[in-house]
Amino acid sequence: MKFVFAAIVALVALVAVTGFAAADRLPNATPENQIFSIDTVIDATGAVDDKSTMSWVIAGPGKIPTGILGAGQTISDVTYKDAILTNGGKLAENKNFDFNSKSQSSGLYNIESQKVLTYASTEGAHLVGEEEYTLSVAGNYASADNNIRCVFSTLNGSILPAFCNIVSAKSSLVNVNSAQVSTKGQIRATADTADVPAGLNYQIAVTPDANSGSGFAEGTVKTVFAGSIMEARDGGDSNYNSASATWNKTSATNSWKDNTEVTGGIKTLQKAFAYQSGFKV
Repeated sequence: MKFVFAAIVALVALVAVTGFAAADRLPNATPENQIFSIDTVIDATGAVDDKSTMSWVIAGPGKIPTGILGAGQTISDVTYKDAILTNGGKLAENKNFDFNSKSQSSGLYNIESQKVLTYASTEGAHLVGEEEYTLSVAGNYASADNNIRCVFSTLNGSILPAFCNIVSAKSSLVNVNSAQVSTKGQIRATADTADVPAGLNYQIAVTPDANSGSGFAEGTVKTVFAGSIMEARDGGDSNYNSASATWNKTSATNSWKDNTEVTGGIKTLQKAFAYQSGFKV
């Protein structure tokens, strides 16, 4: 019995701010920048084990804090994981991973990764895999004077409030017998000014292997998109140390989680997640 599943889903989270209410500020890059790329091409019949991981933490100004963030300080914590494992069968994979630690502008990213794989089982073999992107950004209050590029964007003395936000995108492949899978992920975690938003994008598409002749991908595919948002408000320059200050008080919370799981014959599965949080989105 064949199960036909077709889904096209887009989940978009935008934090848009008029004036200065709440949103992410990203730390700027360190003076020493790192750029590297990893390209993988596999065309094999037999067992394959391919894994990539990355963990990146950057804070500014100053060093990575061990406790509560100081005034004006922000921190970005990024993780990336990708793994493919087969116990046989035929696998063709093309994967590209690019990292650039310098401060990015809107539309550019510190991490960009793309992958296309085609798998066909032989003699009862199967494929399992997992891919995950996580972006966590937190910051204490800061003056807007030196954080916003446009001189018309702020009044002297305006305060950018505290925040603590985390978002993630994850996909899993379980006991896949036949499929073509393509994914793309992007993360922006550094910027020179607060008007460049934090960003995480992820897309996955699962379709039949054109050479299988069945017209279906076969196996189990899971996706999880999630976010947890905490934001304060502009308390005003006079409220730095007053009991009524709001720059470090929770003024908004927002959390979401999107789960999809498909098992059987998959005609089409497409999911896309796009997240931005900043003072200009």
